[in-house]
Amino acid sequence: MELILDGFTEAWRLLRTGDADIYEITARTALISGTSTLIALLIGVPGGLFLALANFRGQRGLVALANAGTGMPPVVAGLIVSILLWRSGLLGGLGLIYTPAGIVIAQVLIAVPIITAVTAAAVMSLPPALHLQIRAMGADQRQYLWLVVGEARLPLLVAVMAGFGAVVSEVGASQMVGGNIAGETRVLTTAAVLEVSRGEFGTALAFGLILVAFIVVVAGVVTGVQVRAQRR
Repeated sequence: MELILDGFTEAWRLLRTGDADIYEITARTALISGTSTLIALLIGVPGGLFLALANFRGQRGLVALANAGTGMPPVVAGLIVSILLWRSGLLGGLGLIYTPAGIVIAQVLIAVPIITAVTAAAVMSLPPALHLQIRAMGADQRQYLWLVVGEARLPLLVAVMAGFGAVVSEVGASQMVGGNIAGETRVLTTAAVLEVSRGEFGTALAFGLILVAFIVVVAGVVTGVQVRAQRR
């Protein structure tokens, strides 16, 4: 118990005094995770719409694959990306191993199945009559998709939250692809693991508290948007 209290005391001291390393790592984490989530949204939302609205052979199989992808272990994503980006790998010539861009690629691989699956489920849950109504209004394809997204906007916010939560909290892929290099690829999760291995529980706890704050802030924003949307 004393160790926990000492850890909280040291974490508060570090956060209050504005430790440079902590805030640098925090800013890098926000940039990498935010970029990964945005890219995953640009891929996953159209992918989910396609799976939900298109009618083709093998559709159910792809939906099942997307659903299975939501449980992909981050370490597996990190392994796949590491193999591809390794110097002798297929994309080794790009020089992205142990770089922030490499971490973004791994995190996108983690988040895309989650966002795709949630988007597809949200659109599939809409009443069939709604699709007929939109078509009857004379909407073209672009208007049709826009209206469908608007009707499913609340579940899509959950997709944003799920995608961001998955990438900002993972450690395996970031460790494998980024290498946890100080000043370059070290993020909150990998930094916390390193500090624990050193026995620096106060610093590790500070990283953990910031990580929790990230999730709480994003969840608060998403919840606020949901509440305002429901009141309209």
